[in-house]
Amino acid sequence: MPVRKTFLVSVVLVALGSGALVGAAPALPSPRDGLNILVVGVDSRAGLTKDELERYKAGGKGCDCTDVMMLVHVSAANDRVSVVSLPRDSLTGLPGEHVDQRTGAVHAPHAAKVNAAHSEGGPAFTVEAVERMTGTPVHRYLELDFRRFIDGVDRVEGGVPICTTEPLKDLVTGIELAPGTRRVEGGEALQYVRSRRDGNMDFGRMRKQQRFVVNTWNTIRKGLFDDPIRLWRLASTLRGTEPVERSLSVTEMLMLAARLRHLNPADTEFATVPVHRFNPVISGVGSTVGWDEGHAAEVFEALRSDRPLPAARPEPTSEIPRGLGDYRPAGGASLVCP
Repeated sequence: MPVRKTFLVSVVLVALGSGALVGAAPALPSPRDGLNILVVGVDSRAGLTKDELERYKAGGKGCDCTDVMMLVHVSAANDRVSVVSLPRDSLTGLPGEHVDQRTGAVHAPHAAKVNAAHSEGGPAFTVEAVERMTGTPVHRYLELDFRRFIDGVDRVEGGVPICTTEPLKDLVTGIELAPGTRRVEGGEALQYVRSRRDGNMDFGRMRKQQRFVVNTWNTIRKGLFDDPIRLWRLASTLRGTEPVERSLSVTEMLMLAARLRHLNPADTEFATVPVHRFNPVISGVGSTVGWDEGHAAEVFEALRSDRPLPAARPEPTSEIPRGLGDYRPAGGASLVCP
């Protein structure tokens, strides 16, 4: 058995014997048309120290809403990963008769930003909202807050490379980058993936998040796959301990890593759901993003059919100035920092 595969089998056995199956389903699914995982980043500062809040400019009150939403599709053959980012301000309708976990009030059906589903109803309600909007089944769920994100990146020895072709200075998150590439650890990585003051609003932030994901994967596959204990520690840090419906368990993450051990950045693709416009301001909701429903349906049909993402259209697909909402898939290799 090849050395790398031996290590990965060892790490799965370590996890199976560790009692790490917190909130887990019996086994990682292998759907005929591929595996869909909803990965979210929650705006929660729980567990951050006062020094960290100040150093990384993460102060303020968290909304317990999902400021990062990525629908990740792993092909049935485990030879391709497609990632579609969902803008946090996407307009959706939330159903009635659910109890608001913050107030205990029973809601009537109402308009909302999709990221409000988590603050109103938690992870399961978020999954249901995404399934309704995309028409795509979500088989597993992974949630990261600020604490788990920082600690997870710190598990990657040497940090993760980030890069920019233009100077980036964001006074809100505190990130300041000269053109080029450098490696960052957890706190600075958080500043980077939260940054949206580069003139490209949330669309630029989503592309930073996509770039960070592919560079993190590229770093892990070159190092941690040969160290089962470090890989298990990383998975345990990302997973946390709270029981969550459909959540990836530690063992499932390790099994998924084993399935994708040969996956290169060139085998990945990233896009943001096709956006048509900014909607008129809605009372009680605010400014929202409206999808191009027909175009988005084509993207999610590709995921459901286990096909690569549709190519970009030759003509503009968004009414938002500067083409910010245009659908432009990118191969993962193009996002790897030099």
